[in-house]
Amino acid sequence: MKRRRRTEILIQGDVHLAQRLAESIVDTYECREIMAPQYGMTMIKMRETAKNSLFYIGEVLITEAKVEINNRIGIGIVIGMKDELAQHLAIIDAAYKADLPETNTWKTYLIEAENQITKERAKKQAELFETKVNFETMEV
Repeated sequence: MKRRRRTEILIQGDVHLAQRLAESIVDTYECREIMAPQYGMTMIKMRETAKNSLFYIGEVLITEAKVEINNRIGIGIVIGMKDELAQHLAIIDAAYKADLPETNTWKTYLIEAENQITKERAKKQAELFETKVNFETMEV
């Protein structure tokens, strides 16, 4: 599983999943904090569809953390003021980079969480479609 997909699942899904995965690593391995969670700002890129060009739409507040496990550095970046989640993401990232054996069993948890996210999105989408107005059937 690629890093981007894994991170999106951990951010959008159940926060306790990231916590459980990170705790399983911290309990077993030495985790050195390189950078404690700290706040920063980053620019958000958007694609303008007509000309297909990129531009910066504005800034967003982020929380960033870095840890080291087995000489591998992991980074956790999340939108908002979420210190613990950024720390957990950094630990999970470092665990994957260090190719720890625990990461082999995580794929099933991540896929299960991804399926749950998809179900929740489908449910919200269905609720939105119930309120949709069809203007073609309205008489004017």
